[in-house]
Amino acid sequence: MPTVHLPKKFGLLNAISINMSNMVGTGPFITVPAILATMGGPQALVCWFVGALIAIADGLVFAELGTTFPSSGGSYTYLRECFGRESLGRLMAWLFVWQFLFSATLEIATGTVGMALYTGFIFKGLVSRPWALRLLAAGFAVAAMVLLYRKIRDIARIMLVLWSGLLLTSLWVVAEGLVHLNPRLLFDFPPGAFHPSVAFMLGLGNGTMLVMFNFLGYYNICHLGDEVREPERVIPRAIIGSILLVLLLDLGISIAFTGVLPWREMIKPGTVIYDAVGSVFMERVAGFWAGQWLTVMVLVTAFASVYSMMLGYSRIPFAAAIDGTFFRYFGKTHPTKDFPHRALLLVGILSAIASLFDLVQIITALVLARILIMFVGQIIGLLVFRKRHPEASRPFRMWLYPLPALFAMACWLYIFVVQAFQPQGWQYMLYVLAVFVSGVGLFLLLARKQRYWPFKAA
Repeated sequence: MPTVHLPKKFGLLNAISINMSNMVGTGPFITVPAILATMGGPQALVCWFVGALIAIADGLVFAELGTTFPSSGGSYTYLRECFGRESLGRLMAWLFVWQFLFSATLEIATGTVGMALYTGFIFKGLVSRPWALRLLAAGFAVAAMVLLYRKIRDIARIMLVLWSGLLLTSLWVVAEGLVHLNPRLLFDFPPGAFHPSVAFMLGLGNGTMLVMFNFLGYYNICHLGDEVREPERVIPRAIIGSILLVLLLDLGISIAFTGVLPWREMIKPGTVIYDAVGSVFMERVAGFWAGQWLTVMVLVTAFASVYSMMLGYSRIPFAAAIDGTFFRYFGKTHPTKDFPHRALLLVGILSAIASLFDLVQIITALVLARILIMFVGQIIGLLVFRKRHPEASRPFRMWLYPLPALFAMACWLYIFVVQAFQPQGWQYMLYVLAVFVSGVGLFLLLARKQRYWPFKAA
């Protein structure tokens, strides 16, 4: 198998900026109204704390695996190594890459679509032209791909600049929210808001699912493992640090919106306040030009997220290709710029195509597909690897093992099962089943043709 060495250019600050840019993006600026709607009031803000606990527990899984196997590909590598490189691990790694082609590019597209919606706040005519918005979203994906087509040290500098814009945007919203906070709106709970019931648990699960969508990316630096300096120190600190910082930012933004804007107005789909809540918020507290400027800053923040995701996700088909599991064509690096240019083009083009569709309902589908194959599968893989290889070197050991891993797995399964009880939930279940069955079927066809596990010749 060919060995490709990528330059180690990412330190702790770069790693945190990559994770946070992925995690914030348009997330809180487009999902806060939907989160409030899941539980019908400000009590839904508790989902941020539940989501943070899940992210930290799961982040410890990534931290141990990321320091044990610091390489490009992240979960792809972990699944293959934990379950056995030439046995079940080969199938698990293939399934990860297969679902990645569907979910990761859609995740990137949610950022580009969010950018298009906020652009519609400035150019009002775009709202009545759906195809113009879709083409604009695809254009944002192409722009990110073009900017990434350069040496990795240049990317690190660009990420720091975009990260600064991200922090400035979020802190401005939080500051304005604190100044104009109306406790009566923030604590405007409906009757029986915290009454334990089936509806409460279903709402909590659905709200936490949307919160986890906002947290997705705390592991992004793991996709760049062999480009990180001192991974045993940088990776765990970047994961936990980015989760805590994003919790403070996202919760602050959520409190700002909820404490200034009536939540009953926010939760109506199809309205301007639902699609561009950040811009409406700033326009009401600071005037027309403040709303316009906030919109521009949201676009910069969202672009940082798209940029970060495309950077990390382009390494997954690259790692799979040089490992022989994916098409080898995508395992090449640029002859002069030292980055996987073919894999980048694949992810960029698929993201641009995904941006042409309405992705609001697809968020649930992409998270559910990732839960079973990536998160739950990876946790089981860590437990198996620990048992089979107790002698293996572990630069970072999970705190209180195995409690965080078991807690994270139980929570992921809870989020998954809850969706089956939501309206049209069966459609998402069928989607996950279709991704899994088609992935297994295609793997078996390729395995039989190329004579590897489970058809390996004696």
